Amino acid sequence: MNVKKILHIADNAESILCQCILSFFVVILFLQIMLRMCFNYVIPWSEEVSRFTFVWFVFLGAAYAARLNAHNRVLIQFKLFPPIVQNVLTLFADIIWIGFNIVMVVKSVEVIQQLTKFTYYSPALGISMAYVYWIFPISFTLMSIRIIQVNYIKYILKEEIADVDKVDINEHTSLTDAKEQGV
Repeated sequence: MNVKKILHIADNAESILCQCILSFFVVILFLQIMLRMCFNYVIPWSEEVSRFTFVWFVFLGAAYAARLNAHNRVLIQFKLFPPIVQNVLTLFADIIWIGFNIVMVVKSVEVIQQLTKFTYYSPALGISMAYVYWIFPISFTLMSIRIIQVNYIKYILKEEIADVDKVDINEHTSLTDAKEQGV
């Protein structure tokens, strides 16, 4: 199996995992609200589970956003420079970002080791919080891998990464027109 195939599978796995976690989060909250409003019944663990799944969703989503090159960052100042300088400065910023991620992985593993040594249990579920905190080293490691992947695609393979913020108005208009015409 080649590298592109593995990365494609990883992209899909991250996307599907984020979608499943978000769906689970929404269903649990909806169920909790409906039971509370209609039957005056509260599921004792639902708020805790929804909080933990939301945190996992956010951090896995951040890793996936790194793959899409969709993280918010200020790049307008780089537009004043020639393309080569823009690329060097962006690459330098990404190296700093990876350095930050490495620090976060190391520190979060230290926290997890402490939580394993001196176990703190979640109030409603009674599970060790070390399991919940595993999202930090997982997500920051994935984020670093994705940053390296994006830079490899841009600078080694010389492929353009699609801007997720750009919307092709012509494509959107033609799709809207087609729907209106019943096509």
